Amino acid sequence: MSKLIAILNVVAWSGFWAFGYLALTSDPTASGRMVTAVVLAALGAAAGLWAWFWIVRHSEETGYAPAPPRARPE
Repeated sequence: MSKLIAILNVVAWSGFWAFGYLALTSDPTASGRMVTAVVLAALGAAAGLWAWFWIVRHSEETGYAPAPPRARPE
């Protein structure tokens, strides 16, 4: 399952960057294309963030995340 989420993470962020670029470089008079690109970029960002947070939580639960730094005594 974690590999599937990792693939979703890569695809979602790729969609965010691709559609974000299209939204920024589209012709301002073609508002339909711009709105569609913005919506798809936002969906890609939302899916990418969700997948990234899932991966972080999963890595902490399974022990792959580095241990937090210990506090130094004063």
